[in-house]
Amino acid sequence: MKIAIIGTGYVGLVSGTCFAERALLLSGFRMLTAVAWAVSCIAAPAFASSSQVSVLPEGARRMTAGEIYDLYRDKSWQWDSGAGRMVGADRQFSAWTDGETGKSWAEGRWIITETGWMCLNATWHSEQGVFPAKTCFSHRIDNGTIYQKREPGGEWYAFRNAEVHQDDEASKLVSTDLVSHQLDAIKAALGAAQQSEQ
Repeated sequence: MKIAIIGTGYVGLVSGTCFAERALLLSGFRMLTAVAWAVSCIAAPAFASSSQVSVLPEGARRMTAGEIYDLYRDKSWQWDSGAGRMVGADRQFSAWTDGETGKSWAEGRWIITETGWMCLNATWHSEQGVFPAKTCFSHRIDNGTIYQKREPGGEWYAFRNAEVHQDDEASKLVSTDLVSHQLDAIKAALGAAQQSEQ
C-alpha cells in the first residue's frame, strides 16, 4: 500500500463496501431499511442528477489525492434529508439525516485514496440501532469537468461541469457548517427516545 501525507490525515488504498451489505449482516430487515435510507441520502444525488453520463470521456484521468482533498475539505454536502460535513483536521466526518424512516446521525472519517476515491467511513446511529457503514465515490477529471460515481456499481455523471451548471451536485458542497447544530439536536432526540423506551 502506498501512503501519501496530506494535511493532518492520511491517504491509503481502501475497499468500498455497500451500506446495505453491512446492514444485512447486522440485524435484519429493520436495520437494512434504516441503512438503505441513510445511503439514499448520500447516493441519491448522483442518480438524480440531470448531468448523468453513461460513458466517461476517454481522456478523463483520476483525480489526485490533493485535488480531492481540496474539493471536500471543510465542506458540508447538502442532501435531500440531511447533510454530511468533511472537516480537514484529522479528516473527521459527521452527518445527520431526518426523513421518512426517522432520524439518524453519524461520526467517523473521510478517506482519500491514490486511486481517486473518497470514502465516508462512519458509525451511524438511529432508532433501529448502531451500525458501521462505508460508502465510496470514484473521481475523474477531463477538461475541467469532474466526474463522480458511487462505488461499487454506480454510473459516472458530471459532478461539477467546467462551465458550472445550476444543477451540478458539487454546488451542494458549501463552506457553511450545516451539520454541527443539527447533529446535536438529533443526538438529543434519539437519546431521549431511547431513554423513554427503557
